[in-house]
Amino acid sequence: MKQTASFTCTVCGAAYRKWAGKCDACGGWNTIAEEAPLSTGPKSLGAKGRPIPLSDLATEEAAPPRASSGIDELDRVLGGGLVPASAILVGGDPGIGKSTLLLQAAASFARKGLKCLYISGEEASAQVRMRAQRLGLTDAAVQLGAETNLRDILTTLDAERPALAVIDSIQTMWLDSIEAAPGSVSQVRASAHELVTFAKRRGVAIILVGHVTKDGQIAGPRVVEHMVDTVLYFEGERGHQFRILRAVKNRFGPADEIGVFEMTGGGLAEVPNPSALFLANRDQPAPGSAVFSGIEGTRPVLTEIQALVAPSTLASPRRTVVGLDSGRVSTILAVLEARCGIPFAGLDVFLNVAGGFRVSEPAADLAVAGALLSAREDVAIPPDMVLFGEISLSGALRPVGQTENRLKEASKLGFSQATVPSHSKIEGAAGLMVRQMPDLTTFVGEMFGAG
Repeated sequence: MKQTASFTCTVCGAAYRKWAGKCDACGGWNTIAEEAPLSTGPKSLGAKGRPIPLSDLATEEAAPPRASSGIDELDRVLGGGLVPASAILVGGDPGIGKSTLLLQAAASFARKGLKCLYISGEEASAQVRMRAQRLGLTDAAVQLGAETNLRDILTTLDAERPALAVIDSIQTMWLDSIEAAPGSVSQVRASAHELVTFAKRRGVAIILVGHVTKDGQIAGPRVVEHMVDTVLYFEGERGHQFRILRAVKNRFGPADEIGVFEMTGGGLAEVPNPSALFLANRDQPAPGSAVFSGIEGTRPVLTEIQALVAPSTLASPRRTVVGLDSGRVSTILAVLEARCGIPFAGLDVFLNVAGGFRVSEPAADLAVAGALLSAREDVAIPPDMVLFGEISLSGALRPVGQTENRLKEASKLGFSQATVPSHSKIEGAAGLMVRQMPDLTTFVGEMFGAG
């Protein structure tokens, strides 16, 4: 069959028969480039294949065995440990600590008796050894390699048969059968496919490091995220010492699980109780501060939401939001003005989540509204109170999931009060004085004497 040229979007990987200025799949402009096809496909469908074995849904199969790393936060995100023959993709900003985390993880697995290989395509072996010396990992039996030719890497893995192989990074790998530069859509897709296939065929767990774009998404085609079993994002601000490893996809455990680490001079240290660190130095009440009890995966995490409201000299007041969805904050401001009669026109609004944490669930609405009102009225919310609840456009407060776990975490950390929406399940709130609010107007009236 004659090979014809194909055109592929360099952002999402969508394929086209001819060039176009705009990608219909992702909406990107001038992102479609010509590439050689990966294969010609089957020449005909006349030949029969062999039947595949089938089973029903009631087939009993034992859970996959897991290998613990000894790093509890990493094991939590992986769903309880490393599963053999699994493929894991780890992404994060440059310099955030991906290589440091995975080198520590490989050393920890090696100390547990697993044979581990660390293949670096971005650094020489001497550079990796220098990092290992700085982290105190030279005693771990981790074998190092510096190579980007995927054929040589697969040959080495097939000969060594390790239990775990770390590939840093997938964007530097190249396959000699693909006529494209390393990092291109074709090379990333083909390299990931070969590595994942090798992991399933040989029973080797493989961790791939992936670069991210300026939008924070893993670079390359999205099909790579579909190929692997687990996708982890390593998040954090360089100005903060906290790093968060977040699972956005996991076939062997819960998604949206997080592990919290602290960047120290000796590498990444576990943070077993992140709520206590995110709430540090809150002895004195301060206007504009509210404590939110959130849920990340299966873990309740308490964070401080800080707000500052000041008169603006600009025609369009500033709305600066860090760690929260700016669109959600704008909606809360509109509801406060329309339903409670509290205007924010002519006022600059600054919102921040302490510690560099990022909150995405709508349960933070009530805490955001409390912080904004506290800053505007210059009235401090009691420091021993937590708030959570979703605000609807009508101003009503809606209950959120896992209320008992949120309240238990607050009680464990010494909080004595909680403000939640009406009809919330509060059976497990022993030791807490819980206030149930039906709507935002009632909350404003009872907390700030207005509305």
